[in-house]
Amino acid sequence: MNHFDLIVIGSGPGGYVAAIRASQLGMKTAIVERAELGGICLNWGCIPTKALLKSAQVYNYAQHAADYGIKIEGAVAPDFEAVVKRSRGVSEMMSKGVQFLLKKNNVTVIEGFGRIEKVKTVVVETQVQPASSEPAPSVPSRYTANHIILATGARSRQLPHIQQDGRKIIGYREALTLPQLPNSMVVMGSGAIGSEFAYFYASMGTQVTLVEYLPRLVPIEDEEISSHLGRAFRKKGIKVITSASVESVDSSGDLCKVIIKDAKDKITEVECEVVLSAVGVTPNIEGIGLEEYGIQVEKSKVVVDDFYRTNKEGIYAIGDIVHGPALAHVASHEALVCVEKIAGLDVHPINYKLIPGCTYTSPEIASVGITEQECVAQEKEVLIGKFPFTASGKATAAGSRDGMVKVIFDKNTDEWIGCNLIGDNVTEMISGAVVAMNHKITGKDILHAVHPHPTLSEAIMEATAAAYGKVVHL
Repeated sequence: MNHFDLIVIGSGPGGYVAAIRASQLGMKTAIVERAELGGICLNWGCIPTKALLKSAQVYNYAQHAADYGIKIEGAVAPDFEAVVKRSRGVSEMMSKGVQFLLKKNNVTVIEGFGRIEKVKTVVVETQVQPASSEPAPSVPSRYTANHIILATGARSRQLPHIQQDGRKIIGYREALTLPQLPNSMVVMGSGAIGSEFAYFYASMGTQVTLVEYLPRLVPIEDEEISSHLGRAFRKKGIKVITSASVESVDSSGDLCKVIIKDAKDKITEVECEVVLSAVGVTPNIEGIGLEEYGIQVEKSKVVVDDFYRTNKEGIYAIGDIVHGPALAHVASHEALVCVEKIAGLDVHPINYKLIPGCTYTSPEIASVGITEQECVAQEKEVLIGKFPFTASGKATAAGSRDGMVKVIFDKNTDEWIGCNLIGDNVTEMISGAVVAMNHKITGKDILHAVHPHPTLSEAIMEATAAAYGKVVHL
């Protein structure tokens, strides 16, 4: 009863996808999870954050209803407690959905903390209810499997000089469930997590200061896109400080005293109720048997090959604990490649140069492939086309003209190699670019395809036309 073809440790978007696909391919499969099914993404990351951001969008629409010819009597105000409650409800619903899918696909769910003990053996420790006030004892159970996949995910990164206390200095998890709306907040880090929370809290009415160590916001994005977001944030009232670092936080008083140093060593002190640390994530690799079993680790990441095999036969790793972007959709695709390879199917390694990235601020950001700055650094001969949403009929009708499309083509081959978008709903547009680039679609192919009007997506065709000197609507 305790032997499986495959055991997956972790039920996030990598783990549960791996377990379900393995079961579909005829493997007797189990999944080990110490907390909620669905992992951080469904419960404390991607999904509840998007629920909060949707509430912010609705609030923004209500505030500007008159712009659309709609009258709202009386004041419009957010009910922060209800906003958070809705977000938690969305997560709970999605977690139950994962539970249903696992049951539907005959995946055995094992509750507890899993670790590799020896060849083909997983130990799962669960806490039992103590008979006294003593700490709960741990009861280990052992399971065997021909194959074991590690998908343990990551957690909020702790800075050694600014430790999170869960109250005044918080991570993304606490930011999802604050008991009340803070009047002021400093956000450290302007990646997707930091920027999304900065936008959300500013939308709710919090005075937000966003501090970024590098010279621009969302620093992995195209420079022009980053500048556009910076302007949008400043217009919204967010105080943006780039090329700066948070040196210390004194949280001993009623307010946090945040010391910020810029590139010229100028010191600024900002007082706020809450500091949100959004400076990245740390892989969950402790205590899962890596050192004991001799599994190779490099820079806190498990070393794997193109099919996620570790240096130990029968042991695999996917998601945030391996090298590559720490993104839910990446973990899910790695899961499919890993499991289908185990099953003996003909699979292709992931092309990590074509991983789409999305940031769900307002305006949204979506990108795939190369940026203009990377083209310059690599001395690539390219054609670049841009199309602003101010020239889009659909964007104008929707009242959301802020943003643009930038496309990049190899000048010698016409191959589409970069797509960088900023604007409303652009995260829904990027998938087409990903498919096209994977199939080496050219700019001329795009121009020969009829695009529907009026849509936001036709801006990709218009930007392509601009790259080739054929644009009509600009």
